Amino acid sequence: MYLNGWTDAPLPYGQAQMWWLGQMGLFVKLGSTLVSLDYFASPRDDRTVPPPIPAQEVRGVAAFLGTHDHLDHIDHEAWAIFHRVLPEARFVCPATCVKRVLMDGIAPERILPINEGEALQIGDITIRAIAAAHEFLDPDPLTGCFPALQYILEGNGIRIYHAGDTVRYEGMLPKLQAMGDIDIAMLPINGRDAVRYRRNCIGNMTFQEAVDLTGALHPRLVIPGHWDMFRENSENPEKFRDYLDAKYPGQTKCLIPSYLERIDYQRG
Repeated sequence: MYLNGWTDAPLPYGQAQMWWLGQMGLFVKLGSTLVSLDYFASPRDDRTVPPPIPAQEVRGVAAFLGTHDHLDHIDHEAWAIFHRVLPEARFVCPATCVKRVLMDGIAPERILPINEGEALQIGDITIRAIAAAHEFLDPDPLTGCFPALQYILEGNGIRIYHAGDTVRYEGMLPKLQAMGDIDIAMLPINGRDAVRYRRNCIGNMTFQEAVDLTGALHPRLVIPGHWDMFRENSENPEKFRDYLDAKYPGQTKCLIPSYLERIDYQRG
């Protein structure tokens, strides 16, 4: 696996490293643990960019996290490969997705289901979950489990918020604020509209809504996501950065990364 600057050495306390993989895909290293979030690794004709790392070449990942069962977040074709090339890796997904993940050939003991209010430990990283509304909350009427989640990763003195796919809903902000100060946030900005909804392409926060969530949370660094992968479901991330600078000047640094760029973060 080629990652710019990747080493097995643990990071000093208060540091994080990340690599953007396109869409909402992210590798995150805290301490000595590397995890993958929402990596869409399968080649497809409708992608605007190819996978930055072929699935069969991924190495060093302790756990693959998927926020919900859409192909650009839980890539079943890639997960079936990941479990073969990384026999020690675990697979974290909403509890509602377990049956489908089992169909990828992954052994039950390697699947770690999670729901809102629950937490998991993967090496040096604690993973916490809250519900996502994509575009609706839609809890299972029998179990109360949510089909889409947002993850908060904590470790090495750092807290990272990965929103998955969601709109902002009533009560979401207090849940996030209860997690504590957020160092880094990654938010979808592609929005939603009638044209996409009619073709069953359910949406996310607009870039303006994502900016206002950033303004409410005060993370030290924010990364806009979900803008680059599909031509008919995209947005210009510079609009997010410009609006953030206009409405909340100097509050939060915005980074629009390139593929596989190493993002170094040091908590001040």
